[in-house]
Parts: sequence; C-alpha cells; structure tokens
Amino acid sequence: MQRFFSSELQKIATAIAGLSVGHLDKTTVAPAKPRDGDIRYADGSLWNPGSGVGVYYYKGASSTWVFLG
Repeated sequence: MQRFFSSELQKIATAIAGLSVGHLDKTTVAPAKPRDGDIRYADGSLWNPGSGVGVYYYKGASSTWVFLG
C-alpha cells in the first residue's frame, strides 16, 4: 500500500512540475465540464474548438473557447 501511495504522489509531483514551467499536454477531447478561465492545448483534429491546433481559454460568459495562438 505504501508503494502505491508513493507512486501516485510521484505522478502528482511530476504533473505539477510540468505546469509550473508552463507545459500543456495536447488535448484530443473537449473537457466535460469546462469552467470559466480554463486553458487547453487543442490538437486541432480530434478536438477543434474553432481555429485548429493551438491554445484556447474558456470564456464562461459566452460558453466559448477563445483561440490564443
């Protein structure tokens, strides 16, 4: 059990470290419940929020993904 928790904590630490340097994994599906201000890197083919591959943020007031580049 201790080995499992240690492994899971290491996975969490790795994910947080990636975020702290600004890394975004490419996303192939839209989030099920996006929240205002969410940021995603869309692959542009399996998930294309409107302008192809790139970084988008979710504008909750209009329920749209806004292309950042």
